[in-house]
Amino acid sequence: MELSTGKFLEEKLVESSLMLQIAATLIEEEKKQIKEEKANFMAKISALDLSGDQAALMEMLKKLSQTIDKVDEERYDAEAKVKKTEKEIEDLKMKVIEVQGIKKPALKKVRMSADAMLAALLGTKHKASMDFRANLKEVKKEVKEEEEVGDWRKNVDEQAGMDGRKKKFEST
Repeated sequence: MELSTGKFLEEKLVESSLMLQIAATLIEEEKKQIKEEKANFMAKISALDLSGDQAALMEMLKKLSQTIDKVDEERYDAEAKVKKTEKEIEDLKMKVIEVQGIKKPALKKVRMSADAMLAALLGTKHKASMDFRANLKEVKKEVKEEEEVGDWRKNVDEQAGMDGRKKKFEST
């Protein structure tokens, strides 16, 4: 047993180190790509033309501050969206963890009287009874007089033919 767990841990360690190496190479590639994008962007930007009078320079500074304000607003909105989605993702992760962590036990049928169920729910402090029959009204049943069912062989001869059926309908 100890030998197999040792191998398992060693394999896990090897897998982890491989994943870390792959992640490190991906991060390095991403850094290189960001540097290249920055260099390309800076190459596209023309140098500022600072030759001119003071009014022209003031106008250019106003335009720059307006564009900076717009960029800051967009950045703030983007950050707010990112934070909101990260919070939603975190909440969903928590829900997944809760769902995975809860195991529903197999329920068994339990036969209990109503009084025993109340005692289990309310505890021993409350003495309530669920005697439903105690509050019911008593109803007297009417006894119907029914015809005695006699020997069926006697009635067969009487009911045979149309005369017998006719008598049966007339009697009711």
